[in-house]
Amino acid sequence: MAGEGEEALAAFVALHGAALRASRVPTQYWESLSRKLRGEIFDAGDYFGIMQVEEVDEEEELDEEMEEQFEKKPNPGNGPCFKVIVTNENGLQASNPNSVFLVDHAWTFRVEHARHQLRHVPGLLHRMANLMGIPFHGEIPDEGSIEHVLQEMWKYSQTYQLSQGTAEEKVPVWYIMDEFGSRIQHSDQPSFAAAPLFYMPQQIAYTVLWPLRDLETGDEVTRDYAHGETDRLIRKCVLLPWVPEVLDVSSSTPEPPDEYYQAILAENKEKLPVVINPPVYAKDKVFKVFTDIPQVLNNLTHPHFVFTDNEGEADILYNFSHFKDYRKLSEERPAVIVNQFPCENLLTVKDCLASIARRAGGPDGPRWLPRTFNLETELPQFISCFQQRDRRGEDNHWICKPWNLARSLDTHITNNLNSIIRHRESSPKVVCKYIEEPVLFEREDVGLVKFDVRYVVLLRSARPLQLYSYNVFWLRFSNRVFSLDDLDDYEKHFTVMNYAPGATLKQVHCEDFIPLFEKQYPEYPWTTVQASIFKAFAELFQIATSKPAPLGICDYPSSRAIYAIDLMLKWDTSRDGKRIMQPQILEVNFNPDCDRACKYHPTFFNDVFSTLFLDETDNCHVTRIV
Repeated sequence: MAGEGEEALAAFVALHGAALRASRVPTQYWESLSRKLRGEIFDAGDYFGIMQVEEVDEEEELDEEMEEQFEKKPNPGNGPCFKVIVTNENGLQASNPNSVFLVDHAWTFRVEHARHQLRHVPGLLHRMANLMGIPFHGEIPDEGSIEHVLQEMWKYSQTYQLSQGTAEEKVPVWYIMDEFGSRIQHSDQPSFAAAPLFYMPQQIAYTVLWPLRDLETGDEVTRDYAHGETDRLIRKCVLLPWVPEVLDVSSSTPEPPDEYYQAILAENKEKLPVVINPPVYAKDKVFKVFTDIPQVLNNLTHPHFVFTDNEGEADILYNFSHFKDYRKLSEERPAVIVNQFPCENLLTVKDCLASIARRAGGPDGPRWLPRTFNLETELPQFISCFQQRDRRGEDNHWICKPWNLARSLDTHITNNLNSIIRHRESSPKVVCKYIEEPVLFEREDVGLVKFDVRYVVLLRSARPLQLYSYNVFWLRFSNRVFSLDDLDDYEKHFTVMNYAPGATLKQVHCEDFIPLFEKQYPEYPWTTVQASIFKAFAELFQIATSKPAPLGICDYPSSRAIYAIDLMLKWDTSRDGKRIMQPQILEVNFNPDCDRACKYHPTFFNDVFSTLFLDETDNCHVTRIV
C-alpha cells in the first residue's frame, strides 16, 4: 500500500509540481492534497464554520461617517456580513501535513459567456444572487438581477489561465468559489493562503487552502485579496473593489524612462545589429527569397524574385515569426534583407504603442490614439482618471485589451471600475478609452453600425523615413445597430467577424465603400478623411523612428516591413470649433493576414516586393506617405 501511495504521489507531483511550486504550496501538504484530490475529500466542514456578523444594531441609527465606514467594510456584497472561523475544538496546526483543504468552485466562466450562463443554466442566477446578497425572487431569470450579478461578481471572482492549447483556450478563465470559499474575508495579515489548482486527471479546477500559522478555535480564516503586491499605493488600488476610496494622485502619464525600453529589449531577447553600410544591389539582380508564408509562396510571381528552400543562400528572409539575432545577421550576412525591423514591437505591442505616442501628444497622448493606460505600470493614474471623469459626469466606457493578442480575444468593454481593476490579474493589459461617438455606416440590411478600416503600410526605410500605403484598404462592420449599451454583445461592439461562430461577415470593397460613405456624409469627402488618416500614420512613424534603438525602431538598412493599421473614425471638434472625423488608431499588426488582399488583388505581393526590395513604385498601387 505504501508503494502505491508513493507511486500516486510521484505521478501527482510530475503533473502538478510546477503549479504547486509557482503557488508556493508547501511540500509538506502535497501528499495529503494528492489523496484528497483522488478521493474528492472536502473536509473543510470538519474544521471551519461560517458565522454571520451583526455589523450594526438595528435600533441604532447610522450617522453619515459611520455609514461611510460601514460601506467600506471589506466583506464583499450587499447583504449580511459573514466570516469564516475555526470551529475544530483542537484548533489547527500549520505543521500538520493534513492541514490543507479543497474548496469547490460554484461557477466557472469566461467573461464573454457569463450573461448567457446566468440566463440559461438552471439555478445559477439564484445561487449567485444568494451568495452575493442580491435580492432575487422567482424562478425565471430577469435582466435586472442578471445585470446586478454581473456588476457584483468582480468582488468574488478569481482567475487562472491554461498554459497550453489554442489562443481561444488560453483566454483567462474566471471562477467564483463556493459559499465557504467566498465568505473568507480579506486581511493584510492573513491567516491562510489560497491558490487555484487545475487537477489534470479530472480536468477540473479547485482552490487549495492552507494555513500560514497555527490557529485556535474561534480564530478567523482570512486571506490577502492583494496577495503578492507590496507597494502600498498599488495595494490600495487592487483592494478598491472591497475598500472604495478616492485616489489623490495625478492621472498624468508621461512617457516612461529609457530604462523601460531597455528592459523590453532584454525581455524580448532581441540582439541589435552592428552598424553596416546600406547594401547596393545590381538593377538586374534576381533575389532569392526564403519564406514560410504560404500567401507569399502562392502569389509572388515577379521575375526579379525566385524562391529557395535553403535559408543560407537567401537574399531575402521573409519570415512569419519574429526574428531575434540581428547582430549575428549584420555581422555575417549584412547584405541579406529581412522583412522586419529591430524593436518594431514599439509599434505592434499595445502598451509600447501608447508609450511612444506620448512623444506626439504629451502625457495624454495624441488625438489620433484613444487615451490609453498600461494597467501593469499605470493603475493608480488610470483609477484617478476614471474617478475624475466620473465626478465631472463624463462618459466612462473603457475597453480592456491584452498587450499582445489579436482577433479581439480577451477584450472587454465596460464602465465598471472594479471589473477593470480585476482584469489586471488575468494577463498584462492596457485599458483604452472606448470610442463613445464613432462615425457609423448605414447598412441597408441592419442600420447604423460601427466599422473599422485596415490599411497596409510598407516601411521601406526607418532613416531616412520612407513609408508607403497600399492603395486598397479593407473594411469590417458590426452586425447590429450601435448603441452604448449591451456591452457584451459582440456583434454590436466588435467588427472582427471572421472568427465569430455563426456571425455574418459583411464585405464591401473600398471602391464601393467610398461613394456610399460620401453619400451618407456629403460634407466629408473620402480624400479629406484619408488625408487625415495618412497624417496620423506619418506622425506615428516619425515618432517611432525619432530615437535610437531600443527607444525607437532601429534604422537597420537591411530591414523592410509591412504592417496592417486598424483604425476607426470618431466625431470630434477641431480647435476652430468645427465638427470633424478624427482617425483613431486601434492597433498596428506585424505580418498581417493578407489572404483577402491576394484573393481580390492578385498582384498584391508583386507590388509589395517591388516597393520594398526593388525600390520601384510605378504601377504598384502604393502612395508615399513620408
